[in-house]
Amino acid sequence: MIVPMKKVSLIIMGEKKAETLKKLRKLGMVHIEITEGSGERLNELKEQIALLESAVYIVGNKKAKDEKDLLPTDALNLAKEIAYLTDEKKDYQAEQITIQAEIERLKSWGDFDPHSLVDLTHKGVDISVYEMPKNEYDALGDNVKTVRLGGNKNSVKCILIKSGTDGEDEILSSLNTYKFELPQMSTEEMKQKLLEIGEKIKAIDEKLLSYESYTIALKNAIKAFEKEIEFEVYATGMGNETLSDDKNLSVAYFKGYIEADNIEKLQTVAKTDSWGLLIEDPTEEDDVPTKLKNNKFVSLIYPLTDFLGAVPGYFEYDISGWFLAFILIFFGIIFGDGGYGLFICAVASIPIIKSLVTKKEVSPTFLLVGLLGLSTVLWGTLTCTWFGLSADQIPLWLQNLSIPVISNVYADRIWHPFWTEGDVGLTTAQNLQIFCFSLALIQLTIAHIKGVKRNIKSLKLLGDVGSILQLFGIYYLVLSLVVNPQVFSFSLVISGIPVGTVAIALIGIGFLLSFVFSNYEGNIIKSILASLTNIVSVLLGVVNVFSDIVSYIRLWAVGLAGAAIAATVNELAGPLLGNFLFMIIAIVLLVFGHGLNMILNVLSVIVHGIRLNTLEFSSHLDMSWSGHKFKPFNEQID
Repeated sequence: MIVPMKKVSLIIMGEKKAETLKKLRKLGMVHIEITEGSGERLNELKEQIALLESAVYIVGNKKAKDEKDLLPTDALNLAKEIAYLTDEKKDYQAEQITIQAEIERLKSWGDFDPHSLVDLTHKGVDISVYEMPKNEYDALGDNVKTVRLGGNKNSVKCILIKSGTDGEDEILSSLNTYKFELPQMSTEEMKQKLLEIGEKIKAIDEKLLSYESYTIALKNAIKAFEKEIEFEVYATGMGNETLSDDKNLSVAYFKGYIEADNIEKLQTVAKTDSWGLLIEDPTEEDDVPTKLKNNKFVSLIYPLTDFLGAVPGYFEYDISGWFLAFILIFFGIIFGDGGYGLFICAVASIPIIKSLVTKKEVSPTFLLVGLLGLSTVLWGTLTCTWFGLSADQIPLWLQNLSIPVISNVYADRIWHPFWTEGDVGLTTAQNLQIFCFSLALIQLTIAHIKGVKRNIKSLKLLGDVGSILQLFGIYYLVLSLVVNPQVFSFSLVISGIPVGTVAIALIGIGFLLSFVFSNYEGNIIKSILASLTNIVSVLLGVVNVFSDIVSYIRLWAVGLAGAAIAATVNELAGPLLGNFLFMIIAIVLLVFGHGLNMILNVLSVIVHGIRLNTLEFSSHLDMSWSGHKFKPFNEQID
């Protein structure tokens, strides 16, 4: 069920905002509706969280064996140290790259030592180092004194000694582009410097590695600062009004939501602390948060809906129980193989048993996975589908547990309904299709029954009654057009009842009721006019009912595809199992093939199985999943 909420508006003196928020946080019952805050403190907290998140990323996100605890402030100081060490490491790495590039530049000069040239300069010898094309060097002539250091057929490395001869300055000026920039250190010094930097980087890495045991502490600090941000957002995001001409006298106010059962507790606190409190019933214009409350079994669906981010709106339906029931059925049909179901159960049982042994609460996620596995085992048993094996390879006792009309054991048999004659009948595949369409009829009918129940005091319920009649009529139409037009003929008469004629009548009567009453809000004329205004959508609605029912055939089709893949994998691996040398290849092929098939089945459940709940079923409920979770302002750190 969706927990009933009350809208509350709270008015307090402006100077008591922080004090009031602390009391509300301790109370932990009110979902405060404030969209944004501002201020330097808020920006500072965001920067601190960014610093902590960066620290977690740097030291690693894995849980260490010897986790250590820290206060949030100490964790922040640690994050600052980690940031400092990281910046220092980056500086060293940049210096490393620079020196390595310099060594590469000097590579062709051998062990270059610039200090010897500097010494000559101090002694009054004006020299410059050049690397120039050989033809330029040969053209220097005797006016320039040079010492050739090396070279090849294309270039020359040399030292030019300035002697002050006529024209020397002009020649040297023309050679500026070939002048060699002297390094700050010798090649040997640079290599030694690289070793020193390497040791410093290694020391920083070891230091950062030692902080892995603080990962959880850093994450907890992030959560603590997020709570502070929440507090600051509420404190700075509150509405504020100045009273009369006294700018120091003001009131603050905000709107929020609280569970109806907790109203008395809030009223008691408000009375004690002299808060102004207005309590109202929420309207459809309000952005009311949603809190779901169900028994432990139905609550097993929450891990899946949380993963999907699917939250019903406050004024929508809580379909958690139906969602769980149908996803179990859909999952079993899509996976289809009892062997796969056993594997899923085995995987889920490991953490469940571990939790029971350690006397910890069993995670709902693993319980849900276990249920999905059991559903698959059940469907595999009913259809005699095990590990992609053919029916004749399955033990007789398992064959006997299956239901004949949908069992693979009788896949080639024709089933004759009591009203058919001669060779007219249904195949096992067609029986499975009928089962899928029957699931559609049941689930979509449930949707409109919920609509009837909601509108029980209004003629609008006749609109949902009309939709139910259309569903039954179109269901027979689908059986006739998609499954078998001979078995489900429109001329069919059973016990004097013209089934086809009744189906057409149900569609017509259902359409008329929906047309007249689906938009009813107290006035039939206005309801009819609303339908006439949207006549195209109304007519397409009938087509949509047909397509929604047909859509459920995807369960059979995807299950059939998975079974075909499993059988193909077995066929490929089967011949290899008879040869010892190829047995390893066969095992690898079986594991890979069936593993890939299971992954594809998981994707199929997400794409198809969940779609039937959140789209087809939900559209008939007029649900848009537009809600957001009820999150009371409290001290608890998630």
